[in-house]
Amino acid sequence: MRTPRPTPHGVAKGGKMTYTTGIEEKIPARQQVSLARIMVATDFSPVSNRALDYAVSLARRFGSQIYLTHVITYKGHGVMEPEPAAPAGEELRRITHAQAQEVVDSGRLYGVPYEVVIEEGTLWPTLEGLLEKYKIDLLVLGTHGMRGSLKVLFGSSAEEIFRHAHLPVMTVGPVVKEEAPFEAEFKNILFATDFGPGAERQAAFALALAQEHRSKLILLHVIPHPDNAFDRDTILEREGITHQLQELVPTGSEPLCKPEYHLAYGQPVEEILRVAKVTEADLIVIGAKKRGRLAGHIPSTKAFGVVRGARCPVLTLKS
Repeated sequence: MRTPRPTPHGVAKGGKMTYTTGIEEKIPARQQVSLARIMVATDFSPVSNRALDYAVSLARRFGSQIYLTHVITYKGHGVMEPEPAAPAGEELRRITHAQAQEVVDSGRLYGVPYEVVIEEGTLWPTLEGLLEKYKIDLLVLGTHGMRGSLKVLFGSSAEEIFRHAHLPVMTVGPVVKEEAPFEAEFKNILFATDFGPGAERQAAFALALAQEHRSKLILLHVIPHPDNAFDRDTILEREGITHQLQELVPTGSEPLCKPEYHLAYGQPVEEILRVAKVTEADLIVIGAKKRGRLAGHIPSTKAFGVVRGARCPVLTLKS
């Protein structure tokens, strides 16, 4: 499982990293995924602790090292949750170290190697530097799922992070079930795609995870207009889209995972969440578009809507 070791940034071919650049390029079968270094960005809140539990569950499965990370900011809020009256300076540092020690003493990190990382600075640039410094393969975080005017006012730190990060980000939202399994085992992985930039890379990572876990891989595309089941053009459209989904799974992958191809009509967020519930997905994989300075402040986006409403963790890869 460990050799060759691809990072989540590409696909390993003969020990070298390559990227697919078009649908016609086949993703190699029998991909392997290694998550040797997992960083958990935390604000020490209950939702962050739940995200840590999922990260530790993955670490047990992949033999990973955990980097429990908190960025101290001085803009009134921590890495995830707005704080209206945060202490400053030395007192804030003392509180932060005490909170980190509480997590260590809680036993949540039992059975996995770990390191506590506490830095000060602006959230994303500081976290980005830490991801590069420690050569992180996967970032895990929690979100409270703020919406509407609260999201515009405070922003969503989680969304800001997963829209900027160049590596996979697993977000645990506010309605994810409380307890993570002792060791991660994804039985049903839902990959939802709009065939935009990065779809092949996103499919490659979803496929690699499905092969690792011998999972059922459900590939979904949502068509945002009403279903006219007996319309000839609609039937042809469905056939074409199904073929596009099939092109994302290379020949020879079937023995290692169980691909299914689903089409749905309606609002993308609602349909992704519906299909996830029907198929009992325990992981959703989607793309996330970079939105520059507005990342985390737009009132309603598809990716954040899925994260906020999913009952399982959501893994995003930037398009």
